Amino acid sequence: MASEETDRTVLGHSRIFTPDVINDIHMKAELGRYRMRGFSMFKPIPHWDELMFMPGTLTRFVIEGYREKCLTKTVLGARFAKKPIELDIPIYITGMSFGALSLEAKMALAKGASMAGTATCSGEGGMIPPERDLSTKWYYQCIQSRYGFNPHHLMLADAVEFFIGQGCKVGLGGHLMGQKVTEQVAEMRSLPP
Repeated sequence: MASEETDRTVLGHSRIFTPDVINDIHMKAELGRYRMRGFSMFKPIPHWDELMFMPGTLTRFVIEGYREKCLTKTVLGARFAKKPIELDIPIYITGMSFGALSLEAKMALAKGASMAGTATCSGEGGMIPPERDLSTKWYYQCIQSRYGFNPHHLMLADAVEFFIGQGCKVGLGGHLMGQKVTEQVAEMRSLPP
C-alpha cells in the first residue's frame, strides 16, 4: 500500500510546492488522514553497516564509582528561574495522559519518579490529584485545545511543558479511543460524558 501511495503522479505544477509536496497533499485528501503506519517511516532508514563510530571520545578512562564521583544532578532554570528545579538524574517521566494510562499506572509512575529523584508530567489529560500528591516534582502539560486545561492545576505545577505536536502529527495531540473515555476521564478533560 505504501508504494501505491508514493508512486502517484501529480497533474499540473506549482511555483510554491514541489511535486512531492503536492502529491502528499493529494494523498492525504484522498485518504482522509495522514499517511502513517506503525513503527516505521516513509524515508529510507540507514542500515547497521552504515554506522560509523568515532573513537575520539573513548580516550578518557571509564569513571569508577569508588575512585571518582559521577554526579547526575541536573538543574533546570538555573540562570533565570526564581525557583530552579533540581533533578537527581537527567531523565523525567514524560507526559502520558490519564485515560491512555490507568489511574494505577499514573500513580505508580509518580511514586517511582519521586523515589528516583526526578519529575513526572501530567500529559494531555490534566491533573489527577493522587498523581500530584505522589510527585515531588510535577510538570503540567499545556496543550493546544481547551480539553483538560485547568488554570488552578497550572498553579500547582513545579514547571510547565508546552505540547506542540505528537510524532508525525505536528500540531495535533493524541486521540483517545471512545471506549477509554470513562466518566472520570471525561470529568478530568471537561468533556461531555
